[in-house]
Amino acid sequence: MLTPATRLRLQAILNRIGNDEPVTLPERIYVQKFADHDQGVASWLRQARRRRSQGGPADGIDSFLDALNLGIPDPDATYRPGSDDIEDWFGGAPGWLRRS
Repeated sequence: MLTPATRLRLQAILNRIGNDEPVTLPERIYVQKFADHDQGVASWLRQARRRRSQGGPADGIDSFLDALNLGIPDPDATYRPGSDDIEDWFGGAPGWLRRS
């Protein structure tokens, strides 16, 4: 169970993560330590990352999914057309598949 002071500190850090503001490495480690042991904190962290990846507050169905904490668990793992390449996905595939 989190103390009120710990909860407020975690939420302040998570708010900065969600707003894409600077967060130090020790703060990220601090949040991750609690997220590894507490599902509530892990949920807050996923929501903050999702809010950061959306670029602002969600509306419509995105807001509904955020409230339910549904969707991809790690928004940083999504396909990025500008930097991902389909060839990289098949880089370790057998030669006959790479040629097709």
